[in-house]
Amino acid sequence: MDESFIGKTGGEIFHEMMLRHNVKHVFGYPGGAILPVFDAIYNSPHFDFILPKHEQGAGHMAEGYARASGKPGVVLVTSGPGATNVITPLQDALSDGTPMVVFCGQVVTTSIGSDAFQEADVVGISRSCTKWNVMVKSVAELPRRINEAFEIATSGRPGPVLVDLPKDVTAGILRRAIPTESAIPSLPSAATRAAMSLSRKQLTASVKRVADLINIAKKPIIYAGQGVILSENGPEILKELADKASIPVTTTLHGLGGFDELDEKSLHMLGMHGTAYANMAMQEADLIIALGARFDDRVTLNVGKFAPGAKAAAAEGRGGIVHFEIMPKNINKVVQAVEAVEGDVATNVSMMLPHVEIRSMADRSAWFDKINGWKKRWPLSDYERTERGGLIKPQTLIEELSKMTADRKDNTYITTGVGQHQMWTAQHFRWRHPRSMITSGGLGTMGFGLPAAIGAKVAQPDALVIDIDGDASFNMTLTELSTAAQFNIGVKVIVLNNEEQGMVTQWQNLFYEDRYAHTHSVNPDFQKLSDAMGVQSRRLEKPEEIQEALRWLIESDGPALLEVVTDRKVPVLPMVPSGSGLHESHTMSRPVPYLTAVATGVISAAWTSGAIAGLSIIGCPAALDFPHHLSAGVWRGLYEHGFAAMPKFAATTAAVYLYAAFEGRRRTTSGSGGGKGNAFLGFVAAAALTVSIVPFTIALMSETNRELLLAAGDTSPQQATERIVELIGTWKALNLGRSLLPLAGAVVGAMSFFTIP
Repeated sequence: MDESFIGKTGGEIFHEMMLRHNVKHVFGYPGGAILPVFDAIYNSPHFDFILPKHEQGAGHMAEGYARASGKPGVVLVTSGPGATNVITPLQDALSDGTPMVVFCGQVVTTSIGSDAFQEADVVGISRSCTKWNVMVKSVAELPRRINEAFEIATSGRPGPVLVDLPKDVTAGILRRAIPTESAIPSLPSAATRAAMSLSRKQLTASVKRVADLINIAKKPIIYAGQGVILSENGPEILKELADKASIPVTTTLHGLGGFDELDEKSLHMLGMHGTAYANMAMQEADLIIALGARFDDRVTLNVGKFAPGAKAAAAEGRGGIVHFEIMPKNINKVVQAVEAVEGDVATNVSMMLPHVEIRSMADRSAWFDKINGWKKRWPLSDYERTERGGLIKPQTLIEELSKMTADRKDNTYITTGVGQHQMWTAQHFRWRHPRSMITSGGLGTMGFGLPAAIGAKVAQPDALVIDIDGDASFNMTLTELSTAAQFNIGVKVIVLNNEEQGMVTQWQNLFYEDRYAHTHSVNPDFQKLSDAMGVQSRRLEKPEEIQEALRWLIESDGPALLEVVTDRKVPVLPMVPSGSGLHESHTMSRPVPYLTAVATGVISAAWTSGAIAGLSIIGCPAALDFPHHLSAGVWRGLYEHGFAAMPKFAATTAAVYLYAAFEGRRRTTSGSGGGKGNAFLGFVAAAALTVSIVPFTIALMSETNRELLLAAGDTSPQQATERIVELIGTWKALNLGRSLLPLAGAVVGAMSFFTIP
């Protein structure tokens, strides 16, 4: 029994319990129902309180703090709207396995259920978005409930918990000694110990079977998720397995940093916006070793088309999918595993390692040669780098930031909002250290980036913390800039400003025929906004100034914001559309039919120009010099098979240009919606130029055919030949000019090709 709390109020007990749990920072917002706690922690020298501009900001700050430190983030808010404003961070933390403890005020116990001012059934509301929640009914149970909250938040797969604190509980005074130990069972019973012993034997047999599969696999791959990072020494154990058996490694969005991406075995991120080579390797692998990953829909996409190589190997007893996972509910939920190993990932993989045979890269040369071929065919660097009109490609900026921060080793943390910028950051930043990528993956919460960066910077004050955000996502929580300024939290913010919800417009372009419904933003002046909040800022528009602007941002003191004006309608590629197989990636911005149409048009037009020019420049002089060697029959064959084919080529060329024009219109926009852009007009012009040779050709053929008909009658072949030679001489200038029309069409078509985003 603990007597140390006798005579203390519930608020004072709260303060003491925070000290016992080594809490150094609390994020929150005061209100009437929670004032007894705020009064107790007033001017406490033992931890810092960060006051955001909105309770949602407090929740995301706590998430960023937890993700950067590995310790639970603590939130303290009032009742009613104060508590409901934290629901989104709670669900976000539950989706992403983030430890967070939320304490919220509540009306006095005697008023519960009476619809009192700022009353809400927070326990009921939060039941589905927490690991555990509870209302504290008396001051005597407060210490025990706080202990349970921290234990549950950090055990197993981490997650959020909520403790509801009625005002009379936090204002009440404890009068007696109380038990403070958690009521959660910690010592197993005899029956439980027997079950654990049996389970241990089964576990040992299971990891040996997985090792046997690894030893016989020809094309294994490791699919690593956040469970590797959350597991103590997980990244080190992952590297040991990959090195010992020479197995390529791909990671999920939350697994980024769990494996060094500069390692030759790294395939980077997989999934909808993962690398094409990681996705191809997953499809062809005969053994998929899933470590702390849950096979979510952004990884598997069409489950029926997922991992055909592993499924075939499983049917033959030589491979399949093996799953190391701490959450039982995730096993066999989406895909069927031939072997499932439940429990802590690092612990179980460590148990397996002695049974895994050593394999060198040379032993797996055929597998790595194939993977390297995919890497050369579909490199991440294969995006359009032309900075058209002085506009910056987001990928270019992120690659440069990655280079400039590379020498900081594990002292850089990147947060993001949600959208295209999130995927570009995942793709083009080189992740080498665990916990360095902090983003909202499961729930996909826009506005996460800035408050999460503030929380991460509070947790790691000596680190460089950068929020890479999109303008739409940033707008949702931009008020927290003033929080960073108020508490001098030196976060750095990059706002990639394309004045639209980029990921949504990308889907509208691909699947909704360019109907850009409500996705264009009218943004505030971010520089003036930053200045008003006391945050230094700059605006970057020119590609040649990227390095200097990033250097300013990194080296600036205190919080700073860099607005980057970027190109619009830039797609995130690769992309696997929903419903497709993982191998069915769009790896270029122009689909193959469009690419083929443009190439056909340019080549056909160029050929037509060359043929006409050749007949004009070479054929005419030859006919004039050697008229007696050419018969009417030869001329007939020449024109029927030469000039007669040209209208067909022209019509074909015009048709493919018009198809390209349709694609150009569909893919090119002017202003905030669809319209006739440069590509559309360019291809229409190319088609018109090319097809304009048809009337010239028909006219010339008509004249020529008349002479050929005469030659077939009473006109001698010699006379017909001389007349045709004279006719060609008359048309010579027109032929030369006519040859330039499809050539001009080819040039315009080629130029229009580069105006498609």
